[in-house]
Amino acid sequence: MRTQLRCHYKGSAPSLIVVRTLRASATTGMLDLGFTRVRCALGRSGCRTTKREGDGATPVGTWPLRQAVYRSDRLVRPRTGLVLRTMNPTDGWCDASSDPNYNRAVSHPYPASAEHMWREDGLYDIVVVMGYNDAPRLRGRGSAIFLHCARPGYLPTQGCIALSRRDLFRLMPRLTRKIAIRIP
Repeated sequence: MRTQLRCHYKGSAPSLIVVRTLRASATTGMLDLGFTRVRCALGRSGCRTTKREGDGATPVGTWPLRQAVYRSDRLVRPRTGLVLRTMNPTDGWCDASSDPNYNRAVSHPYPASAEHMWREDGLYDIVVVMGYNDAPRLRGRGSAIFLHCARPGYLPTQGCIALSRRDLFRLMPRLTRKIAIRIP
């Protein structure tokens, strides 16, 4: 599935990131921000309009960027227009749809199912939280949808959008809360 490359400009800065899948693969694509185009990995189930918890799909729609988190033990502080905080070893993200903190940041140990954000594989060295299923939160519609670092070879994600660490770090100064990301 291809979507038309369109960037909306407010002044001289683009206000929309557009992700499009490649014809050859539903799990890899290109992310466009103004005149910058980089490769990305998408969910193992491709992109879907009806996202469910655990389905491995990247949710179709236009989502705001909320904040960013980074590992200060591995990276220098990235410049960005987003709210930025340093990740802690106890950081988690609740993926238990019946929990009151579903699709919210939590601290480990946590009594319900929650993803560990402090990872040894480097995927979450930089994380940009997307505003998917957060206002309002709908039970079972998916959680923890991020922009984050890609696995070698751009292997599919669990529903996120993943870029090379270098590309993500390079894009960070251009990201603000006024920019949204559109997934076909």
